[in-house]
Amino acid sequence: MAGTRTRNFEGWPLFANSFRPFFLLAAIQAGLSILVWLPMFYGELSVTSAFAPRDWHVHEMLYGFLPAVITGFLFTAIPNWTGRLPIQGTSLGALLVVWLAGRAAVTLSAEIGWAFALVVDAAFLALVVAAATREIIAGGNWRNLPVVVLVLVLLAGNVGFHLEAHYEGAADVGIRVGVSVVVVMISLIGGRIIPSFTRNWLVKFNPGRLPVPFGRFDGAVIGLSALALIAWIVAPLNTITGAVMALVGALHLVRLARWAGDRTMRERLLVILHIGYTFVPSGFLLNALAGFGVLPPSAGIHAWMTGAAGIMTLAVMTRASLGHTGQALTASPATQGIYVAIIVAALARVAAVVLPAHSDALLHIAACGWIVAFLGFAVAFGPLLAGRPRRALAIIGVPVPAR
Repeated sequence: MAGTRTRNFEGWPLFANSFRPFFLLAAIQAGLSILVWLPMFYGELSVTSAFAPRDWHVHEMLYGFLPAVITGFLFTAIPNWTGRLPIQGTSLGALLVVWLAGRAAVTLSAEIGWAFALVVDAAFLALVVAAATREIIAGGNWRNLPVVVLVLVLLAGNVGFHLEAHYEGAADVGIRVGVSVVVVMISLIGGRIIPSFTRNWLVKFNPGRLPVPFGRFDGAVIGLSALALIAWIVAPLNTITGAVMALVGALHLVRLARWAGDRTMRERLLVILHIGYTFVPSGFLLNALAGFGVLPPSAGIHAWMTGAAGIMTLAVMTRASLGHTGQALTASPATQGIYVAIIVAALARVAAVVLPAHSDALLHIAACGWIVAFLGFAVAFGPLLAGRPRRALAIIGVPVPAR
């Protein structure tokens, strides 16, 4: 039924499915934000935000870019979970306008006032929570309600970020709350889709050892991850937190090893999911070292954000954009180039913390890789998402059948 409604949608195809506008505009915002951030970091540019430059950068990645991707994924998945019609057309357009208003409000908050900017910015996630809760309850799909609870915590983290930045001069706890939600989301959703997609492909193209499906072990690891992240939010540089982080990082490595990622090298759409998830345990282990005073805490944060979040979002965005528009699930040369760029960005950004003597060069490499990856996605997949598939297929390297 949801599929029929989508196929019969008569408006601009960009608003036929939630993933279309949110994936496209999130990619553009991610690329442009880093394009602006690098000169801001070196004091060559400023924006009219009430946030300090670092907080503006963190906020627009953590509470701007990522919620858009999450929304695109969530409202594309919910019709499959519930059997209800998708959010599209005017309702989808209105939700997109609220997200864009939040981006403008945060950037202009020094002019319009921090409190007004908070209300405008927070309105987006509040609407997402309300709409997702309505759909899940109406569809009786209670088992997916925890995903909405995580979005609600992300909303609380966003509000806390604004309040903390205003009253304390800089955000701190609000950052860790948002990062923690993202890590749990990747652990939960990635832990379901990665072994599932891998199993489906291996059964068809490379029979043999299969990934272990989501089970009690996975649930236990996610539960322990949540406890470790709560400890990290409260006491990030504590040795006990470091020890718990190390244990959870090791468990995530065991979890990853159970998914047979080494058998998927022929299919880049799968390999990138496994690579992206590798940064989840890496982030835990790097934060463990920070807890023991060996490394700065930003190493683990960037492993999670630039690595896990950056790579996983592009992996999901490319796969979903192809699959939900009826294209073959194959990584074209352009798509593989996007993957290479984001992997380089993630490795360089973590290395910039670990190797401070080379931080300037590594920061530029990381920024360039990120910009190429996300603006590259917008250029390669934009026409497909906007509804011009023939032109899009030519851009991303897929043969276009003759008329």
